[in-house]
Formats: sequence, structure tokens, C-alpha cells
Amino acid sequence: MSTADVDEYLAAIDEPKRATLEALRQSIVDVVPDAEQCISYGMPAFKLQGKTVAGFAAFKHHLSYLPHSGSVLAALADDLAGYEMTKGSLHFPVDQPLPQRLVKKLVTTRLRQLDLL
Repeated sequence: MSTADVDEYLAAIDEPKRATLEALRQSIVDVVPDAEQCISYGMPAFKLQGKTVAGFAAFKHHLSYLPHSGSVLAALADDLAGYEMTKGSLHFPVDQPLPQRLVKKLVTTRLRQLDLL
């Protein structure tokens, strides 16, 4: 699995979802430029030192950021007020990328959990 697999995943998604997820992808790359991009459980993911630090997916009516941890979203509850979420996924509109500042907090929280930061 490689960056090309993520490219293929995104190419199969209609606009505006594709552009929104491309923006999220770039925000994640900005935080962890050395991360390996791959497909995990059928969804794009980013791995650092063999550990999954972030991911995303497109669904019919929303997009999801996946922290690959059951505690990242709870740790950032104040920052995530107004977003719908489950224990393991943050949902956001198909045409509104997550703010870069928020993506940085999400990714760095996960990196700290994994002792990678």
C-alpha cells in the first residue's frame, strides 16, 4: 500500500468530498511529513514508525477524521464542540475542511499517546 493507493481512493470520490479530503490529507502531511500513507481497513491512513496516527474516510452524508485511538477525541472535547463524533471518529461536512489548527492538535495528541513526539 502506498500514496498511490490513497490517490486512487480519493479519485473515486465525488466533489466536493474529494477536495475537502485532499485538504485534510495535506493538513496531516504538514504535521507528519515523514508518515507513510496507506490504506488501512479500506480507508486512507498515515503511519509513523509502523503505528497508525491518523486516517480519514468518506461516507454518504459526511466525512470522518479517524484518530485510530479511542481517547484522542475525548482529550480534545472542548476543541471539538459543535462537531458530531463517535468514540473513534470525528464527523465533518463534505464541503468544509477541518481547520489546520485543529488537525495539528488531533495529530499531535495521537503522536504524544504513541510516544512519537
